[in-house]
Amino acid sequence: MIHYKKDTENIVTLTLDMDNRSENVINQKIWAAFVPVIQRLKEEKKQGKLRGVILTSAKKTFLAGGDLEYIFQVENAEEIFAAAEGMKKFLRDLESPGVPVVAAINGSAIGAGFEVALACHHRIALDDPKIAVGLPEVEIGLIPAGGSIVRLMWLLGIEKAFPILTGGKRYHPNAALHAGILDELAATPKEMMQKAKAWLLRTAEGRRPWDTAGRQIPGGTAWDSPVAKKIMEYSAGLNGKYFDNYPAPQAILQILSEASKLEFDAACRLESRYYTELVRSRQCKNMINAFWFDENYIKNGSDRPKGFGKFRPKKIGIIGAGMMGSGIALACLQNGLQVVLKDVSKLIADRASLVVWKKLSEAVSQGLVLPEEQEAMLKRLQTTERSEDFADCDLVLEAVIENQMVKQKVFREAENHLDEYAFLASNSISIPITTLSESLARPEQFAGLHFFHPAEEVPLVEIVRGRNTSEETVAKCFDFVRAIQKIPIIVKDDWGFFVARVQNTYILEGIALLQEGISPAVVENLSRQAGMPRSPLALADDLGLDLVLKYEQQAAAHYGPKYIQHPAVDLVKKLLLDLGRKGRAQKAGFYHYPEQGTRMLWPGLQELLPPPEAFDAQDVMDRLLLAQVLEAVWCMQEGVIQSVASANLGSIYGWGFPAFKGGVMQYIQDYGVAPFLEKCREFRERFGPRFRSPRLLKERATTIG
Repeated sequence: MIHYKKDTENIVTLTLDMDNRSENVINQKIWAAFVPVIQRLKEEKKQGKLRGVILTSAKKTFLAGGDLEYIFQVENAEEIFAAAEGMKKFLRDLESPGVPVVAAINGSAIGAGFEVALACHHRIALDDPKIAVGLPEVEIGLIPAGGSIVRLMWLLGIEKAFPILTGGKRYHPNAALHAGILDELAATPKEMMQKAKAWLLRTAEGRRPWDTAGRQIPGGTAWDSPVAKKIMEYSAGLNGKYFDNYPAPQAILQILSEASKLEFDAACRLESRYYTELVRSRQCKNMINAFWFDENYIKNGSDRPKGFGKFRPKKIGIIGAGMMGSGIALACLQNGLQVVLKDVSKLIADRASLVVWKKLSEAVSQGLVLPEEQEAMLKRLQTTERSEDFADCDLVLEAVIENQMVKQKVFREAENHLDEYAFLASNSISIPITTLSESLARPEQFAGLHFFHPAEEVPLVEIVRGRNTSEETVAKCFDFVRAIQKIPIIVKDDWGFFVARVQNTYILEGIALLQEGISPAVVENLSRQAGMPRSPLALADDLGLDLVLKYEQQAAAHYGPKYIQHPAVDLVKKLLLDLGRKGRAQKAGFYHYPEQGTRMLWPGLQELLPPPEAFDAQDVMDRLLLAQVLEAVWCMQEGVIQSVASANLGSIYGWGFPAFKGGVMQYIQDYGVAPFLEKCREFRERFGPRFRSPRLLKERATTIG
């Protein structure tokens, strides 16, 4: 568990090496293992036989975070508070005055793992972009449990600590050094240990600022007027960004404010109280469910077709060197793949390679990529105008304009040069994959791979299974998406697939509200208050009203006589067909786009709408969210999406369904199944049949989510 080794200069190296685990994790076992070790160190210090301690790891990672499965299950406040206080005691014992301790960080240290490093008197890390350190707990609705909010406040001051704690960012070593959360970098493991030893030999005693008489928090405390003013600004910013939907960032700010007025141990107890409240919150449970359980379900291949060996792609062809094509190319290059990027001319393809070079250069300047890694990636990128260059590709992916004839043409050209094991994929957003496959010689080796802009950043990819697509091709698509470190969700080749179909109901519900006398500004503002990152009218403009209408027309064709037109369609047609307001691309839609400045709601819109009516804000927010949730359940019932986990993560990553709700299906569990069904019944009576509950929801009322 913990290997103890002392050298001739009385420097002890403690190497963490948990049994039967691929990485070291913070749990009760490691705390218990440290108790006798720390006691021994204290005794040796008293005897003058200890100069200092180096804490490092025998694993590829330094130390991972806490037990999320336990956090998800636990509800008892006393138990949660005691666990937080227990971790704080362990870290206080580690940093107590007397024995100087250096964290020699040879791998990633995230969450509770980095809290251990922060409790050491000095932190040295390998200068390797693959290593990440940080405190991302806020991403799952939590805060650090071991006193790190208070430690960072003392080390950096409130103003510098606040964005680190609320941003949830994972820092690569160079960026962490500049942020002030690491003290030194080392080029090699040997140099790291040498630097650790050198620091210990020149440090007589380990003593933190908060244990040193006369030391103060950098920049001042909340008693000081400039700091108090800054805290008020931060609070207003959080309210404007999160609308009180995410309590963790606000808790961090409260702790920083209150803890700055307290001595260290009292401040840490305050942190434990806030931590206890957050662990018991619905937001935290929902976010852990999505980002731990659902994400692991997908990453472990639970939705992947069974019976096929793992596909290990090496070389990828991409047709179309626009923003999407260059983004996909970058994602592939960053994960070790070779890329052949083709367009109608090599000159156009070369421009895309310049885009890739610029983005990689930015990553180098931020310490995310080493210069030699950038050079290696660019060497793996080939630009061309010749389909013949796809000859040894494992997969050729199309990312050209949304035109069926153009897509089918480039597919036929590419297919002629692929071997029997390679397959084709389309990034189509609205043209059925089955239709596109009809002109191919091997339609079973063709699928949809729908990326989202910007492709190198958005973690989600829809794998679209056409009627002709083989299960083996789906499995290969799944393995390719995982190879580039993204989350694959497998969807049926129906209108809008999953993401666009459900997202469209959100847009249409927002438009329907306008027709009932709810002002456009109210709709836009309440959608943000409900937790949506983009409001429905702005999103309609961004996508284009022609695409919004196209999806609804596809729905009409799909359902035939059973189709009931959405009440929003009339207004969409009025704007699009009668007034020629197509959206952002034409600088005219629900919004007006001045030559200078930001867009604003089109003043003429109100002339098309009924006079403003009184409204219930909660009703508006509920309708905007319930419309999405119900459509997602219809997708489950119709086999468009095949698992609850895929629906949840597809909604969060695909169009921004509120993460604090845990995704579209978890929303039902959070709301309560019976109350949700009752709310649907109420809305159906008041607003129409689109709020009808699907049979699947009624049948699985006790098990869904």
